[in-house]
Order: sequence, then C-alpha cells, then structure tokens
Amino acid sequence: MSREPAPERVIEAGEIVLRDEGTRTEWRIEVGAFRLARYPVTRELYRDVLGEAPASPAGPRTPVTEVSWLDAVRFCNLLSRATGLEPCYTIGDDPDGQDVVCDWAAGGHRLPSEAEWEYACRAGTPGVRYGELDEIAWYRGNSGGRLHDVGTRAPNAWGLHDMIGNVWEWCWDVYDPGVYGPYRVFRGGGAHDLPRGCRASCRRKSHPTLRIDDLGFRLARSL
Repeated sequence: MSREPAPERVIEAGEIVLRDEGTRTEWRIEVGAFRLARYPVTRELYRDVLGEAPASPAGPRTPVTEVSWLDAVRFCNLLSRATGLEPCYTIGDDPDGQDVVCDWAAGGHRLPSEAEWEYACRAGTPGVRYGELDEIAWYRGNSGGRLHDVGTRAPNAWGLHDMIGNVWEWCWDVYDPGVYGPYRVFRGGGAHDLPRGCRASCRRKSHPTLRIDDLGFRLARSL
C-alpha cells in the first residue's frame, strides 16, 4: 500500500453514560482500552484500498462519503488483510447486514462501538462538546457548505480530530432493533449541520445501505 491508515491513539479503559433524547433514557457502559484513528478515513485511503472512491468534487484528504455501513465493514476487512492484520468481520449475504458478526478479539480494523465513539469524543470532558464549536469543527456556520481536509480543526484532549463536524461517522451498533430493525447508529455531526447536530451525545441512525454526502467512518482496533 502506498498510503497507511491514519495514525492511531490508544484510548485507555473507562466508562460512559449514553443518553437517548427521544426516549429520555440513559445507560452506563464500561469501555475497554482500544485504538482509534485520529481522523476519519480519507478519500485517498479508500481509493488506495479499493482502487476507486465514490464520485465527489471533494479533495483527496477529505473524509470519504457516500459509503454505506456495509461498505465500511467490507473496507475494514480489506484494509486488515492488506496490512497483515486479522479481519474482524464475518460478512454474509443479508442485504440488511444483520448477519455481520464482529470478532472483538481480532486485531484488525473495525468500526468503533457507539460507546467507544462517545467516550473517545468526550475525552474526559462533561460538556456538550469538547471545545468551542468554531475551533473544533466544520459545520454549517463555517464550512461554506463543503467538506474540508481532515485534521484541520483543533483536536480534543486525546489528540482526535473531526470527532465533531465535517462528516457523521458510522458506528457498529444497531440503533433500536425493536423499532427500527437493522438501522445502525452514526455520530458526530457534519459540515451541513447546525450546532444542535454537532454534539457529543447526538445520535442518528439509518439503514446500513444508506449512502449520503456527509456520512463517513473512522477506524478502530481492539487491544
């Protein structure tokens, strides 16, 4: 490979309280230590692994978008094999992705869990977001309606860029299978969003085949 994945940060173990604003419920989750990429997967890395990237006017160092949840887990396996790591995912034929199984003990690339994502995003901070919005994020108020190169806004205390803004990021989790079936979670807000969408606790969901121009993903690895 001519380009390597984004540098990773080791995120130490801890716990996080997740909240669902719609149902007004919250739940506490223990988070084990893991590795997380400093910024989302870029168009250049995606193209390097697959040979092509979804059509977009955005530059090579912007986050890849128009990538479904199923596309993202397949990419993780391909990148793992290309870099000599054990793939995490077993992927079947279900068009809804409900037969995808993650081996959390494998050493390869994967999507973060929702708990891992928010825990890493907050980086020990209790507020709505980990810094002043204009300093940490590309959002509707400063993005000019376009995506920007990764790593060009201030990182959080753990050295992670673009956790808020620029693009939403797919997570592993099913949102609420009893209500929404196979819908998966995505987090973080994007370049077109108002401040309300750019918060550490903001949760959204869609079908795992959704492809849209402000939704990408970030790589994690188990320790």
